[in-house]
Amino acid sequence: MKKYIIQSIRLTVALTALLCVLYPVIVAFIGKFSNGAGNGQTIMVNGKVVGYAAIGQKFDKPQYFWGRPSAVDYNAAGSAGSNKGATNADYLKQVSDRVDTLLKHHPYIKKADIPADMVTASGSGLDPDISAQGAAIQIQRVAQVRGLSVASVTKLVQDHTEKPVFGPAKVNVLKLNVALNELKR
Repeated sequence: MKKYIIQSIRLTVALTALLCVLYPVIVAFIGKFSNGAGNGQTIMVNGKVVGYAAIGQKFDKPQYFWGRPSAVDYNAAGSAGSNKGATNADYLKQVSDRVDTLLKHHPYIKKADIPADMVTASGSGLDPDISAQGAAIQIQRVAQVRGLSVASVTKLVQDHTEKPVFGPAKVNVLKLNVALNELKR
């Protein structure tokens, strides 16, 4: 029995050293060679950090593109999704309210044209991206409120649409809104 206890202690010490010391040091070292040197990719405007590319922010004013809803109100310290299931009455009411809000601010679209990412929160609650369709349905509203042409806002959205090798096209909402603020009439 003594033999098994000593083996267990050795294994515990070895795994602790590997997983709690060596692995984090290697990951941090590799991170120093990534965008943002392991500190995240910051978005700067006039030398000031306005956000991080990988963390969603709340945009709810009509002159901006809106991001995906957040179950944690975009609190990065409390990243989480909702635990409510797809048949939960509270959840269904929340999604229905989001659909009504979108239709109120976008009277030119049909309920069937609303992409799911515009009315359902992501698993992290901090998704920085929306689908290309989610951005497209907002172009007319943003252009009208800002007094811009639909064509110029459409081009801006197209320029900020990322088309990964795998998966659907997406748009980073913070980057798009920063570029939108720089767009001239």
